[in-house]
Amino acid sequence: MVNYRRVMLKISGEALMGDRDFGIDPDTISQVAQQIAKASQKDIQIAVVVGGGNFWRGQSAAETGMDRATADYAGMLGTVINALALQDSLEKVGCEVRTQTALPMAQIAEPYIRRRAIRHLEKNRAVIFAAGTGNPFMTTDTAAALRAIEVECNVLLMAKQGVDGIYSADPAKNKDAKLYSKITHMDALQQRLEVMDSTALSLCMEHELPISVFDVRKENNIRKAIAGENIGTLVTSQTDIR
Repeated sequence: MVNYRRVMLKISGEALMGDRDFGIDPDTISQVAQQIAKASQKDIQIAVVVGGGNFWRGQSAAETGMDRATADYAGMLGTVINALALQDSLEKVGCEVRTQTALPMAQIAEPYIRRRAIRHLEKNRAVIFAAGTGNPFMTTDTAAALRAIEVECNVLLMAKQGVDGIYSADPAKNKDAKLYSKITHMDALQQRLEVMDSTALSLCMEHELPISVFDVRKENNIRKAIAGENIGTLVTSQTDIR
């Protein structure tokens, strides 16, 4: 079992919906916050990037005719809503937390400053990164990979909604699809597997950052992933494969 010291947790907006069709499910976000808080009590430093797909998807809006850059900026605001909701839930369970945004929003959060973020983590504060990278055309997966590398995380944890790992094909369409327990970054890229977008995956490969992909809806999976337990799929460098 790997012992991670500093982790980046990427939570999609959809993972916060629970069984709802839109927005945030209070019970779901509370459960996520409780797992993060429990892990941080064991001196694990936790950074979080949240998506905004439960409120807005820039690409989908662009497909209806909206300017893509404008649509992406609107999507960044959705991630800020989720970040503030998660911050509130974390504070309610006794976790000290700071939210930083890639777009300046002085009234509600700190601006993203790498050295300040690292200092918060060293003080065992959870740090939530919102508004993606602050740039259009970039996904929150890319933001998670970038911030994880910047603040020197040991692993990127991809908390998926109802997906328990990486398959060789879509398991809903192919009953023979194989669930990988381990795969390399390069193999995932070459096979075009749906781990994350290719920009994010390439960043992780270049910096040899392992990625753990797991189903956030299974009880205690966030805690297990943070503890380095063998759940879901681990994406790692070729030299680490056994």
